[in-house]
Amino acid sequence: MIRTLLRAAPAIMLAVAATLTAPTALAAPAPTTVAADPSAPGAYPVAWTDLTVSASGRSYSARVWYPGKTAGANAAVATGRHAGLAFGHGFFQDISKYENTLRHYASWGFITVTPKSQGGISPSHSGFADDLNAGLAWLTAQNAATGSRFAGAVDTSRYALSGHSMGGGAALLAASRNPAVKSVSTLAAAETNPSAIAAGSALTIPAQYVGGSKDTVAGVEGHQRKMYNAKPAPTQLRVITGGFHCGFTDSSGFGCDSGSVTRAEQQRLVRSVTTSYLLFTLGLDNSYQDQVWGSAAQNLPGVVYTAKP
Repeated sequence: MIRTLLRAAPAIMLAVAATLTAPTALAAPAPTTVAADPSAPGAYPVAWTDLTVSASGRSYSARVWYPGKTAGANAAVATGRHAGLAFGHGFFQDISKYENTLRHYASWGFITVTPKSQGGISPSHSGFADDLNAGLAWLTAQNAATGSRFAGAVDTSRYALSGHSMGGGAALLAASRNPAVKSVSTLAAAETNPSAIAAGSALTIPAQYVGGSKDTVAGVEGHQRKMYNAKPAPTQLRVITGGFHCGFTDSSGFGCDSGSVTRAEQQRLVRSVTTSYLLFTLGLDNSYQDQVWGSAAQNLPGVVYTAKP
């Protein structure tokens, strides 16, 4: 027996040595959440309805874009609670000029009220701000109203404001008057009367200013950069290289400018930076932090990034 063990000892020792020196298999890395491309359409079918908004002493015609169970006019709202957004059009612009952007937001789950008010030659900037806030107040009422299409479908803790040009300035005015608003994202925001710059400077919520480097109507240096400089953190300025004022709309009209980037590319970049920003700042998807405040934001091709996180 002993002789047998002694004869086997070298083989046993070699086996032990091989076990000790064999490479150890590494554990698979923990899965990480990869953010979906915010410039691509979201998961929801796009629905809309035309109606009259009446709230907070304001009354106006509006179109509401929202995530639907199916696509199309007056479709049922998708299951769940969805963030609310009020979007303001630019001076002398019809809301139909923003359909690409508004449809995109609906596909990502935002219920967006778009007032048709203040469309004349002498709009009231202050009144437009009140109209935007009335849109959010209307959503709150509809959420609680039995029989409403939006009953139980609105996340009233997640409200944001947005707009283009005059509408962007009005969004800042509105945010300064409404503690229910958690975030603001603006497109080529223009100074207003009363001052959007002053209103923005008092905001403590996140504010995003998106502009175009070739904008000759409400240029970055005369408008958005002043707003950004006046706003304490958290805030960011995203300037689209070659972007133009009317590149934020779906088509150009009288008095429009032009840029060195195509409208399609400018709107793709707009969808990317604003959708990720809204999703993150409203607490809907934390996977977009890098695209809002991190290296992905700082190195996005075609967009110059400045921020006070």
